[in-house]
Amino acid sequence: MMAVADRDVRTIERVLCTLPFDDEFIEQVRQACAPAEFILCAPDDNQAIEAALGKVDVAVISGDLDDRYIDAPYLTWVHCNHSGLTRSARPEVFSKGMIVTGAAGRSAAALAQHGFYFALALTFDSRALFASQAAHVWRGIPGYGDRLGLAGKTLGIVGLGHTGREMARVGKAFHMKVVAFTRSIQPEHPDVDVLLCSERSDSLSTLIDQADVIMLATKLTDETYHMFSQREFARMRSSAYIINMARGPVIDEAALINALHAGEIAGAGLDVFSKEPLPADSPLWDVPNVIITPHMTPALPDRTQRSIDMIIENVARYRSGQPMLNALTDKDVFSQRP
Repeated sequence: MMAVADRDVRTIERVLCTLPFDDEFIEQVRQACAPAEFILCAPDDNQAIEAALGKVDVAVISGDLDDRYIDAPYLTWVHCNHSGLTRSARPEVFSKGMIVTGAAGRSAAALAQHGFYFALALTFDSRALFASQAAHVWRGIPGYGDRLGLAGKTLGIVGLGHTGREMARVGKAFHMKVVAFTRSIQPEHPDVDVLLCSERSDSLSTLIDQADVIMLATKLTDETYHMFSQREFARMRSSAYIINMARGPVIDEAALINALHAGEIAGAGLDVFSKEPLPADSPLWDVPNVIITPHMTPALPDRTQRSIDMIIENVARYRSGQPMLNALTDKDVFSQRP
């Protein structure tokens, strides 16, 4: 049986597709892959998927890859049609030489807006306002007149990918100073006032020291696991907020709970959690000044077409040997799995 290393990985002969999209979108993918044989399977049709994996060299799937894809004899490229590829960032992928891509960026604008929903809700103390409204109380929140809006404050962004760049753009629209921390050295960004890079030996502490609002938009890797824990929360300003739009384990939740109870930070907006769904008995539900959303963001109206456009672009890049959009690298491996 032919091994992956023996194949011309830039030729597409057979494609497995499990995307649950309408026919008009599936047809766009089919045409982009032509003249390859195109095998369409329902995402839950395991028998058909396993049969297809015995012969396809490309797979476009709705979820994460699993052992079936790792073991497929001819498979050289898998596109997972969602943004977070933590579960697919497995060492076996890289040892096999497989290309894995994702759909990061298709919802960046909505995710950035979600981050600022948290920032505004915490800044305006929406929970107290709603409680006053329900009680028919006018101006019943002590010290409310001393609150400051976002303008003039410093926004710290950890991770300057698609979502991080959108956060920076919105932050500037709110007249905030923007400080960003990223792993790799990048060109200067027009919406970022201070760009810090770990590859340049810059410290995350520089961002923490300055930020009034910290938004997390980084990948979950071994490097970013519990990136914010007791030391980082103790360093934050007592008036600062942290907002997690990345992945739950980027924050040490026990340390966050302690920091909030101790008043070390002023509040948190959380859309992602170490365990999802968030258990009903999690203490996070009842921590003061925490706003929780269930890992769900309103979609952009053209999100599906954005997904299709990324796939079509990557088909062209794959065939021509160009770098792929949203491709996993060995730096993305996350081994801290339960």
